Amino acid sequence: MRSEASILHLDLDAFFAAVEQRDKPSLRGKPVIVGGIAGRGVVSTASYEARRFGVHSAMPTAEARRLCPNAAFLSGRFGAYRLASRQVMAILRAVSPRIEPMSLDEAFVDLAAAGLGDLGVDTVRALGEALRAEVRAATGGLTASVGIASSKFMAKLASEEAKPDGLVVVTPGTEADRITGLRVEAIPGVGPATAARLHRLGIKRVADLRRALESELRQELGPATAGWLMALAYAEDDRTVSPSREVKSISLEDTFATDYTRVDDLVPIAQRDGVLVAERLRKAGLFARTITLKLKLADFTIHTRSRTLLGAVDSDETIAGVAVDLLHEQRRLVGQGVRLLGVGVSGFTAEAQEALFEVTAARRDETRVEAGQATVRHPRQGYRAGDDVVHDLYGAGWVWGSGRGLVTVRFETGLTGPGPIRTFGVDDPSLRLTPVLAGDDDPDGPGWGED
Repeated sequence: MRSEASILHLDLDAFFAAVEQRDKPSLRGKPVIVGGIAGRGVVSTASYEARRFGVHSAMPTAEARRLCPNAAFLSGRFGAYRLASRQVMAILRAVSPRIEPMSLDEAFVDLAAAGLGDLGVDTVRALGEALRAEVRAATGGLTASVGIASSKFMAKLASEEAKPDGLVVVTPGTEADRITGLRVEAIPGVGPATAARLHRLGIKRVADLRRALESELRQELGPATAGWLMALAYAEDDRTVSPSREVKSISLEDTFATDYTRVDDLVPIAQRDGVLVAERLRKAGLFARTITLKLKLADFTIHTRSRTLLGAVDSDETIAGVAVDLLHEQRRLVGQGVRLLGVGVSGFTAEAQEALFEVTAARRDETRVEAGQATVRHPRQGYRAGDDVVHDLYGAGWVWGSGRGLVTVRFETGLTGPGPIRTFGVDDPSLRLTPVLAGDDDPDGPGWGED
């Protein structure tokens, strides 16, 4: 454990929605919801104005529309988000050589590696405020919440406490007292399933966890999880800021507007996703031994089936071929209706291996149920709400909405005031998507994450 508050956690506030409000003046101060906007879409980010109506990340878009019907529902622009993220990460790297990005909108910074000398509370508080001001200036007004503490656990908790647009520094030595009343869900790794098990044991808050018998926790959760929880119950966390996080899996998922019930309809999707996963694998300079197919059915049950090869591969043909084979093996499930298909790889090595096409006898077939969640990549078709466009006469703007052969555009940018609205035919040659940022759904990015 560190004796100084030398780990900083920065989290951009309602990041995707904030970028949209920055670039679309007419949406500032109004509810904005970013994510899948089709019938089965899921909310990625809701602005603070939308959160007042009860909208939150991972909520079905249909429910968000019911709660906040007057919000602007936008499909998202990964190019704009990625650009803003790069600006912020560059600022953090100028502070310290050791930063650990967790997603596009958050990162840990090791201040002990920054060569600052004095890391007293007043010093790091001033640094945090200067950093927030620099982020705001460099990104055109985006705000960040910052937490600074002696560990990653406490720094993350502090940034949550600081939201929105604030700074919290945890004085070293006060950590354990500070977390006594927190719910166990605030502890990293305690998701719904673990929380439910803890609640069955009468453990709802950190104070309850401290009074629990470790032997009972071991029996219920396993020795590794029990030990981890007992340590964090006393704010004991010695994890380092790791600039290079180990990649354990690469995957790609597609959600569908309507259920698929025929294997033949899913085969080309599994093939395409297998090829894209292979491309990402090669870009990472890795080879994988295990290929996994994931199906989410109409009743939200999730089935995964894996095949482990005797050698490691990175070829399109092998990964896509195994994914299709696994799909055929799950034919009986497909008839129940498939709302999501995913292809993933794991078991990485840095070199290709022999016996690439032999298969081990070990296979895993799992079934579980979970709430709807956001996934990535949808085929690009026409104009989407929020897209950047340009018109030969009216200039730059963004898509307000489209349908029935028409597209409605509001002509404004982040540098103008609210602009006028005009409607055109979708085939109007004077209107076109703006290069670079248009439809830039980054296949190598982290996907739709919560923020």
